[in-house]
Amino acid sequence: MDGTPNMADLFGKMADMQQRVADTQAKLAEERVTAEAGGGMVTVTADGTGRVVSLKIEPDAVDPDDVELLEDLIVAGVNKAIEEAEAVKARKMQEAASSMLPPGLDLGGLDLPKF
Repeated sequence: MDGTPNMADLFGKMADMQQRVADTQAKLAEERVTAEAGGGMVTVTADGTGRVVSLKIEPDAVDPDDVELLEDLIVAGVNKAIEEAEAVKARKMQEAASSMLPPGLDLGGLDLPKF
């Protein structure tokens, strides 16, 4: 054999990789992360894609004389949930990608785009 890569094999591997990425993205939509702000006054749940799916506000957090505090708690809770969702997404995509690489190959230093 002359060492030339088999194009059919390469395309097959690319198709497998695309399917794994698609499967991982679908699973991410089912993942849930929950974050709290203000000691639990605001609870935000997001899915693994970063989409907020639930917001709970304790009645004690609702003060008509201090709407700004509630707004700040909501923003903090949403941002925290999104950060946690992004961490889950990065971990799951890394797991999916690493399962396709030869053992011992680390691509961490290549600054590849995040999914």
